[in-house]
Amino acid sequence: MDLVVVESPTKAKTLSKFLGKDFEVMATMGHIKDLPKSKLGVDIENNFKPDYVPVVKREDIISELIRQAKKAKKVFLASDPDREGEAISSHVKEILGKRANVFRISFHEITKDAVEEAVKNPRDVDENLVDAQTGRRVLDRLVGYELSPLLWKKVRRGLSAGRVQSVAVRLIVEKEREREAFKIEEFWEIYVSLKQSTPEVKSADTSGVFVFQLIKQEVKDKKRADEIAAELKKSNYTVAEVKKREVIKSSYPPFTTSTISQAGARLFGWSAKRTMRAAQKLYEEGLITYHRTDSFNISQGAIAKAREFIKKTYGEKYLPESPKYYKTTSKVAQEAHEAIRPTDVNKNPTSGVGLDSPEVKRLYDLIFRRFVACQMTASIYDETVIDVQAQPTRQVGSADTWRVYLLRASGQIMKFDGWR
Repeated sequence: MDLVVVESPTKAKTLSKFLGKDFEVMATMGHIKDLPKSKLGVDIENNFKPDYVPVVKREDIISELIRQAKKAKKVFLASDPDREGEAISSHVKEILGKRANVFRISFHEITKDAVEEAVKNPRDVDENLVDAQTGRRVLDRLVGYELSPLLWKKVRRGLSAGRVQSVAVRLIVEKEREREAFKIEEFWEIYVSLKQSTPEVKSADTSGVFVFQLIKQEVKDKKRADEIAAELKKSNYTVAEVKKREVIKSSYPPFTTSTISQAGARLFGWSAKRTMRAAQKLYEEGLITYHRTDSFNISQGAIAKAREFIKKTYGEKYLPESPKYYKTTSKVAQEAHEAIRPTDVNKNPTSGVGLDSPEVKRLYDLIFRRFVACQMTASIYDETVIDVQAQPTRQVGSADTWRVYLLRASGQIMKFDGWR
């Protein structure tokens, strides 16, 4: 028997389905070692060396882990493929010591193929990634442990400082000061409704009324706005120019951690923490790829399956001639990771994916639709821009008979819906 160690019971349950009876899967319930709560736990004089100790609430798990490892031929550390996951694997390896034959495996989606491939190609714990997590944890402790008590004395008890939150608070304060220093400037917008008398030309609502906005004119107070409005009511209107063009709107790239957090806030009103919690559940259930990523990369296999799904579901005209690839703009993006996508495009939200939580289902539906759309043809629109000149009627001898106002109306009609 081999032992596989992961962080959560949900992930353990999903892995057990793929691995079979020859594997025992055990969850650590998160970190099993951490800095002590009773003291700083960082030796500042010794190159900031951390003093990691076993987490008290994990003592029973640690004992069971050692017991199971002694019986196993091999121990596979399968925590998440990021800094935290690497640190958890490192701590498990330290605790087991020479009691077991330990290997590190990682995968970016919890599917049978991905897990079996990882087991066939184990590696060592990435100490560079562990050091990165250690640096983050030590900095968290140095900032929070030292500054929070100061806030209690100087401001109010219960406040906390942190590596990230303190910087975020500063940015918020700076923006608030900018807002307070901003000088409000009044401006007015003027719109004119014109009825087209020619029967052949109709507006979108078929009423024949078009709404034009005054452009190239700064209107900074109500008095001037009223003057212009009065002049426009007595003006002659002439169509100056009609411009038509075809507008192509390409689909959005697949989700990354930041963009899915933004979408969760914009569409559902969720906090980033709430979105990530739902995404974690989807990942552990084996329904999406790893959700902590800044890469737009998609595997060739996933693209091929998406194209097959699009052709079967929507038809040939919704399938581009060639696959669509998206360039990752971040210079520090981890290209080995994929974007967030369904692990199986045939598990669409309407077919039922075995999820009990409406919240998690809602996020899966969003991820699914975004991924499928990213491989579909562009939407096509016919856009029309109409410029109209307004020439106020003047009394003979008026000094400013040269004045002409320019107004503009524009609109789009969908020609082909594409990914929309």
